[in-house]
Amino acid sequence: MAEIAGMIKPELQALPQISDRMTFLYLEHCKINRQDSAITVLNEKGIFNIPSATISVLLLGPGTEITHRAMELIGDSGISVCWVGEHGVRYYAGGRALTHSSRLLLKQVEAISNQRRRLEVARKMYVLRFPDEDVDGLTLQQLRGKEGTRIRKVYKKASADFGVPWNGREYDPDDFTASDAVNQALSAAHACLYGLAHAVICALGCSPALGFVHTGHELSFVYDIADLYKADVTIPIAFEIAAQETDDLSGTVRRRVRDEMVKLHLVEKMVKDIKFLLMPDEPSEPEKVMYLWDDKTGVVDFGKQYGTGDTS
Repeated sequence: MAEIAGMIKPELQALPQISDRMTFLYLEHCKINRQDSAITVLNEKGIFNIPSATISVLLLGPGTEITHRAMELIGDSGISVCWVGEHGVRYYAGGRALTHSSRLLLKQVEAISNQRRRLEVARKMYVLRFPDEDVDGLTLQQLRGKEGTRIRKVYKKASADFGVPWNGREYDPDDFTASDAVNQALSAAHACLYGLAHAVICALGCSPALGFVHTGHELSFVYDIADLYKADVTIPIAFEIAAQETDDLSGTVRRRVRDEMVKLHLVEKMVKDIKFLLMPDEPSEPEKVMYLWDDKTGVVDFGKQYGTGDTS
């Protein structure tokens, strides 16, 4: 295989740093293949070549077909792949994380395992909601109370803005049509937001299950992250669409949320916010991605032979 152009697996250090790459590339209704070290995308407009070294995450939407050769290149290049709904509004499955490093996941586990650190991350989530307020001295119970008051005001304002009566959040997870139009719209809109958050979290190598405010569910961290954007994205859109009395409520909501996510560059914002929550002081210099664990010093270098008398 090595004599075929473009088939030599790159060395780890030869791969560009994530900061030097494009962020997320969304593709739909196309066939994905490879030519040498480029990913080829065939759609109704023609064939496009995308150098694999410029991509960090591929989001594969409806109507995409991908070949084994393309997946081979994607794997060798350290690209993450997520199979998603239209413009990321559903998360179906994911491949590898976009980074060889487990730093974000380790930071997440470290924070969730320590009550003080967990409270710090939870408080930072509320800081993102209340950027102009000092919440350092507030307990988690007080923060939840402030968030509850804020969300009630958001619902009340959206109800007044769009002329849609609001009697509270009531829905049956097993029966979408059992609730009124605005609650159906909220369920559809939030599902889109959860899908995008799930894709971003998995692409970054974090655990969707390890939440800081939510807990006990396989998507706890997804709900944590999605909650940061509901007041600005999904709640206003749900009331807006409910006011239109459309025959295709869920489809209209999904498309409207999709367009708003693209407009707001929500993928990039989620990546930035997750790093702020878990690793705010990320070094700019590239670091090794593998060490040996040591119970005294934390980590020691990988790839060295240690003598029996070595206590370092």
